[in-house]
Amino acid sequence: MPAAHPDVALPRLIAHRGLSARAPENTLAAVRAAHTAGCQWVELDVQLLGDGTPVIWHDSTLKRCSDGHGRLATLDLAKARRLDVGAWFGDTFRGERMATLDEMLALLVELDMGVNMELKVTSRRSGSELAEAVIPRLLDALPPQRLIVSSFDAVALRQARSLADASLLPIGVLTESVPQKWQPLCEGLDAYSIHTDWTRLTAKRADEIKAAGYRLLCYTANDPAAFADRWRWGVDGAISDDPTRFADIAPPPDRA
Repeated sequence: MPAAHPDVALPRLIAHRGLSARAPENTLAAVRAAHTAGCQWVELDVQLLGDGTPVIWHDSTLKRCSDGHGRLATLDLAKARRLDVGAWFGDTFRGERMATLDEMLALLVELDMGVNMELKVTSRRSGSELAEAVIPRLLDALPPQRLIVSSFDAVALRQARSLADASLLPIGVLTESVPQKWQPLCEGLDAYSIHTDWTRLTAKRADEIKAAGYRLLCYTANDPAAFADRWRWGVDGAISDDPTRFADIAPPPDRA
């Protein structure tokens, strides 16, 4: 069974990389858009620049979501600040700058929002190094009721757990497909939740996870009708590019 965790204020719907259907992903603008649309939580990605600054960014490279090129890990903060990370999405967002973790946390506090922060480990940085830079900032800024830290990287999750126990830091085990030996993995991390690709989840595995007392989140759900069975399987939350598509469809949050 899971360790004792705080009473996380987990909503049914979480905005993926902010409201990424309507604003450039992982930006301050995307989080403001999520808040305006009524979202209570966002899912964001964090990794390190070459100078060790934690920034909100998904890819290991710059091309897809900025006017730059090359690898994120080669930049210092001054160079990262010169990138336009909004114009690729639309002229309305021209001039948007890459957000540091500190800037993003300040906005989340201002808006009274929760976050599922994914530790995004790349080949240029170890999971331990990333966790050590990020976890203390998260714990200083947000109460555990409004925070989940997730990652595909076991090293990053183990380091995160070494920095705070389950009463202070809810951890989500992030998988593409839930492995057969998922439970020892979760028990070893005192995990709060499992996050998986909704298209790969089975009803049997969902039943196992829920019977063991873990929260179950699915990504990236954008088709409410196709996703409907997952609610019946006991899924606690969906991470979506546009949670407003699920308005009046998702069941109310389960606070049990």
